[in-house]
Order: sequence, then C-alpha cells, then structure tokens
Amino acid sequence: MSRFFFAFVLLLTSTPAALTQDAHDHGADDHSPAARQVTKPRIFLDKSARVVEYQLKRLNDAQLLLVDRELDDPKYIPVYAAILSRPSIPPATKAEAAEGLAVLRKTSVAEELMTAIGSIPEDRRRDAAELIRLLLRQSADGLQSSRSTFVDGVTAAGRWQRAASAAALTIAGTGAADHPAAPADWLLGVSLIPDPAIRDAQANRVIGYLDPAGGTPTRRQAIRTLATLRTDAVRHARRLAGMIGEAELRSDLVAALLRLPVEQLPPAVAADLAETLVVVAEQTKPSERTSDAFLRSVELSEQAMKALPAETAKALRSRLREVAVRLVRIGTVEEEMRYDVRYFAVEAGRDVQVILDNHDLMPHNFVVTTPGKLKEVAAAGLAVGPGGGTSGKGYVPDSPDVLFATGMVQADQSESLTFTAPDEPGEYPYVCTFPQHWSRMYGVMVVVEDLDAWLADPVEPTDPIGSNRSFVATWTVDDLKPDLVDGLRGRSAEIGKKIFVEASCGTCHKYDGQGGAVGPELTDVFIKWKDDREAILREILDPSACIDEKYAMHTVLTVDGQTISGLIQAETDEAVTLIADPESGKPTVIPQDDVEEFVKMKTSMMPKGLLNQYTKDEILELMAFLRGQPNPKGQPISKGP
Repeated sequence: MSRFFFAFVLLLTSTPAALTQDAHDHGADDHSPAARQVTKPRIFLDKSARVVEYQLKRLNDAQLLLVDRELDDPKYIPVYAAILSRPSIPPATKAEAAEGLAVLRKTSVAEELMTAIGSIPEDRRRDAAELIRLLLRQSADGLQSSRSTFVDGVTAAGRWQRAASAAALTIAGTGAADHPAAPADWLLGVSLIPDPAIRDAQANRVIGYLDPAGGTPTRRQAIRTLATLRTDAVRHARRLAGMIGEAELRSDLVAALLRLPVEQLPPAVAADLAETLVVVAEQTKPSERTSDAFLRSVELSEQAMKALPAETAKALRSRLREVAVRLVRIGTVEEEMRYDVRYFAVEAGRDVQVILDNHDLMPHNFVVTTPGKLKEVAAAGLAVGPGGGTSGKGYVPDSPDVLFATGMVQADQSESLTFTAPDEPGEYPYVCTFPQHWSRMYGVMVVVEDLDAWLADPVEPTDPIGSNRSFVATWTVDDLKPDLVDGLRGRSAEIGKKIFVEASCGTCHKYDGQGGAVGPELTDVFIKWKDDREAILREILDPSACIDEKYAMHTVLTVDGQTISGLIQAETDEAVTLIADPESGKPTVIPQDDVEEFVKMKTSMMPKGLLNQYTKDEILELMAFLRGQPNPKGQPISKGP
C-alpha cells in the first residue's frame, strides 16, 4: 500500500466531523476513549473500495452502526458488509444487514449469509453458529429457493459453509443423493439445525455413521451429533455407552454421554459403563489425573452410578475415591443468568472438586455460603466490589459466611475449586456474587452423612431464596402472539404489578418514577412503541436480539486482573465511569491507565428466559400492566393508551 494512499485516508479521517484518531491505525479493537466515542462519524462512501474499507475498519461497533445505510444506492454495500462481519453485533442487526446486501446486490439473504459464513475461521464456532442459525431459521420453502447456492456450498473450501449448506438442504427436504455433502460436514450441519424436530428426524442416518467402516473422523462427528438429539436420548446414550471400550473414541464418547441422560440407562448398561470408566481411572498415571479428559471421565462414571443399586454404586465409588476426589461440573447457561445445576450432594468431611464452566458472555463466579446467608453474602460482595475481600477475588467478601469461592470466570473459561466439605450436614447455598446475579444464579450444595444412601434416594433441597416457582415453558413470541389483542383486556393491575416486582423488572427499569436506571423507562413504553405489542414482547423474551446503544453492557478487564461490567456513564482521556450496580446507581471510576481490555457485550444485562417460570396468563398480566389497561374500577394503571 502506497504512502500516498495512507496520507489520503488520514486526511479524510482527520476532519473535525470525522473520528478523533491519531496517525496510528488503532482499528476496531482500539481501547482508547477516542475509538469508543459514539458520535456519528463522517464516512466518505463515494471513494474507492480500498478507502471505504479502510475508513469502516477504523470504526468500533457503536460508530459503525451510526453510519448512514440505505437501500437505494450500491455505495452502502460496504457498510452492510462490515456490520455482517462484526462478531459482537447483535443477530437482529446482522439479519438486517444481510437483507440490505441482498437488495443492493440483487441476490438473496441466503447467498449473503453464506458469504459471511465462509469468512469465519474454523476455530470460531460461536460466531459461525450464530450466522448459521440466522440462515437456517428461514422457512423450508425459502431455503429451497436458494437450493443452487447450497448445492455449490457443500463443496466449498470453508468447513462452516459446507456444514451450513448440508443443513439447509436437509431442512429444505432435498435428498442426500441430490447433494454429495461429505458425511462429516452433513453431521456437523445437523448438529447446528435450530429446530429440534428436524434435527431429531435425522437420527437413523446419524447412527449409521457410527459404523467403523466410515472411518474415525466421521465416527467422531457422528458421536458429537448424536448427543444433540433429544428424542430417544436414552436409546442414544445406550448405544454410545456400548462403545466406551474403544479407546480411540473414548474422549468423544465421554463428552457426548455427559450431554445425555445416562442416569436413566438400564442398570446392566450403566454398570458396564461405570466399571469400564473406573478401571480406566485406576490405570491412569497419577501425573495425568488432573487432565480435563480424566476429570470428565470421572464425572461420567459418577453420573452412571446414579442408575445402579446402592450397594453396587457404593463399591464402585469406593474404588474411585482411591484415585480421584468427588467431582461436580457446573456450567452457566448462555444469556439466562443461571447455573445448569440446581443442587448437588457431597459427603461430610470428604474432598470435593467443583469445576465452573462459563458458557456465557458475562463473567460469573461460584461462592458457597453458610446456610441461610446467601442474600447477605451477595450484598456484601457487591459492597467490596471488583477488588474483593478474599484473596483479591472480585465481589467475594471477607466473611465467615463465605466458605469456598472461585474468582471471576470469564466467557468460555473454566476454573476448578477443590475443598473439603463441611463436617456438619445441611443445605449450603452457592451463588454468583457478580452484581444483581444472585436473584437468579444460585443453587444448593447438600452435605450428607452418607452420599451413597442420599444418591439412592435423593431429596430436593429447599429453595434458598424462598422461590416456589418451577419451569413452565421456553416462551416465544409465536406462543403468545394470538393473545396480544384480546388477551390484555380485563386484567388486574395488582397481579400485573406483583409479577413486575417478582420478576425483578424494577431492579433495572423505572416505572412511575420508581426503580433502577440501567434499562429503558417503562412507564410509557406502549406509547413510545406505538402499541406494537409483538415488538415489546420480543424485547422481553429475547432482550439480546437488538440492544439500544444507550443500554449496552461493557466489560473492563483491568491490568491487575479485575473484571468490571456495567453501563458507560462517562468517559474521558483520564477515566471511564461505569454503573455496575443498578440498585444503588453508584458509579465505578476506572483510570484509563488501569484498563487492559475494554469489550462491548453483545448480550443484554436482562437475562433471556426471565419469564420461563411464569404462565401465559401471568405474562399477559404483565403486558397489560405495562400498557395501562383499565382495572375493574375503570381507573388507568399507568399513562398507557
């Protein structure tokens, strides 16, 4: 690239209306305040393709979304293409970008998404899966209309393109003989199909690829794909359990079986599985007993023992204790602000290892408290802040009520915590003490005198915060759409307000002058949204689909390892100010010199699935309350229409 070109671009981007940047190319990943300004940049879209690309590349996500984009001039193509290529931009905005490109290029949304998918490196599964889900959520007829694109795609250079194409053709109902996708690509594609019914319908063909004649790579992918199927899950677990003796495939088999209900296996099958895994553990060198493969194998053996008679399980568990501690793996559920394990049991006075796998984009921790002290520990953790009071662990107070704790675990990271269980049997809560997570992200460690006896007849512990709600449904807009007109009539203001409070809406949102300030004001939300009930419901059920820039979460990693997340209140060359606690509104000021990394989150502070424990009627009560439907006495609840 010539010196003249650089000078020309710098001249363009150094005008007063352009971005404030120095002569160094910081790019979209720059952490300086100037690179994070959310003022509308001045971009010259009528210049050469190289100049336009250079200008757009220098913008951060927030600035890029402020650039003008229209559907009446091809000069806007680079803007839409840049939006579609950014991993941290929400899916709904990417979908809009794909539609814009299809109009301007006179192609199809499928073609544009396929092009974007082809640019994603093989190791970035999360980014690829997001775009593939956008592609595969089109109707079967819509995918069939782009059949030629997918037929070409099954032989593309990129693995994600090949998998997406095979999956699209499968959804469209095209026979396998009509598209010669490689077995491993087809299997990967099936695992990415968002509709579980379509995915499960491929079971027989997936099972067929477990045959040794197919070769090891294909068999590995078939094992992984089979674990994503939900219909006949016990049958699939039984089939994979029968293959556990194949050492070459064992790590894949263990990972797959951990996703299946092995505790429901027939006792004879579970016994063979557990016996094989215990023997493998006994034969593992001591130096290799901290590896992830070993720990997962131990975890699976513990799961299999749940299907066995108490005496059989006790004998196997006794052998296992000679070479490994009791292992419990707890994951976080992406965008839902909860652990995937509600409770687990350990034996009093015995060693235990808990592994926290953070699958979410937000940081989380795992803190075990004394009985009855969950809320107090969470409040104290908020008070000590990111520096913490226990060994510098963020949001972990130095308190006798904190028994054991991990540090803050970042996205897609894990941390193990090994400790000796309390000698006193009881129900010991565990919780994430990151600000405002405690009300949803908690569980119970049950300490018992005889673990084998408890596992033979487990008793669910009492909810540590007093909630008596259980899962109802994973609600979608389509589930409630038919009731959004007549279903809001005749509702009770008292019930709607009670649900508003119970669901913690007021923690982040103001209503009639009361509540938090880290989410949009909700008093007149139906007026502002012109009574678009479907759109409002979508914001509630899928809050990360499209995030208002004003309420976008940012995470700061400091040079000393602290993690602080919140809304940007202010930023200067000297410091960045975040609101991390929506209840107090107290700002956290971080000197710019202490900022190691500054990341905008593409997930909302509001968790997905917030209303999955509520009935359809209760959700409609909440909607009516927000709209301001008249109560039985004829008095308006709010200022709504």
